Amino acid sequence: MSLKLGAHVDQENPLAEAADRGADVVQFFLGDPQGWKAPVVAYPGGAAELKAAAEQAGIDLFVHAPYVLNVATLNNRIRIPSRKILQQQLNAAAEIGAKGLIVHGGHVGKGDDPEAGFDNWRKCIERAELAVPLLIENTAGGENAMARQLDRIARLWEAVQASGNEHVDRVGFCLDTCHFHAGGEELASVVEKVKAITGRIDLVHANGSRDAFGSGADRHSNFDDGEIDPADIVAVVRDAGAPVVVETPNSEHGQKADIDFLRAQLG
Repeated sequence: MSLKLGAHVDQENPLAEAADRGADVVQFFLGDPQGWKAPVVAYPGGAAELKAAAEQAGIDLFVHAPYVLNVATLNNRIRIPSRKILQQQLNAAAEIGAKGLIVHGGHVGKGDDPEAGFDNWRKCIERAELAVPLLIENTAGGENAMARQLDRIARLWEAVQASGNEHVDRVGFCLDTCHFHAGGEELASVVEKVKAITGRIDLVHANGSRDAFGSGADRHSNFDDGEIDPADIVAVVRDAGAPVVVETPNSEHGQKADIDFLRAQLG
């Protein structure tokens, strides 16, 4: 099986980071992952230089949207800026030739109706200009999360499909192994269940988990140092058949070790 394997890396020189890890694909932020400012391309020479260099090196690029974005929330002071920055991120990702933009599913407040959150997603997609694929990622915790449990993901997908956006086929799914483990979904059957809902998996975040099954905690570990059997991660990657990004710790070249392990197991 010849899948593209890579890692989440620093944004200053993602191509050098790819070479360091033996990666075919890299994911990074465009700016501050905890901030509300417009995206910035940190690579020397800007977007055009990064796009050209990545194409020459044969490295696929993915962008991760800032963590603070929450297009589902009923709070206007968060939802409206989230939509604005999401569109800016989509546009910036297109400028560098990225294969997609990953965004978390978000959540509504404790006492809020989750249906309102799904409808906010519908409105977001309805108005979005999908210059690159937008990949919605499942999340680990939160009782009123839009994309933690499979039944919520099914409702989210229905809302997205009801948006009427002419490019709705560019809305895809990013499967995170740590998040599903922490969210209480068995990895052995999760690919089949996700595909039954979405019809697709566009990217896999292959991560170990520092915490127990169903913990709700989003804390990644290297494959050999967590609560998920590495064989289960390999099985998810094989069954999904999509490009892979490890978001694991990189002390002592941990990401390269995880990529090398996957490559060896996948043959």
